[in-house]
Amino acid sequence: MKLLVGLGNPGDRYARHRHNVGVMAVERIAARHGLGPWRARFQGRLAEGTLGGERGWLLAPQTWMNESGRSVADA
Repeated sequence: MKLLVGLGNPGDRYARHRHNVGVMAVERIAARHGLGPWRARFQGRLAEGTLGGERGWLLAPQTWMNESGRSVADA
């Protein structure tokens, strides 16, 4: 099992901000590999599927970046 976490800040205000590059990366990975749908879990958004032949989770915490450890710890 793999867990890939894309850090960022929640809300539309930060959607394309440089601090959200991590979130943009996991969204791109999900789209490219057909993972999803995204659902609310672990204080964030989670997509599940297979990455490189191994089960994986993509997590985009919906906490502020400096508090993302709470979401990651839950996962």
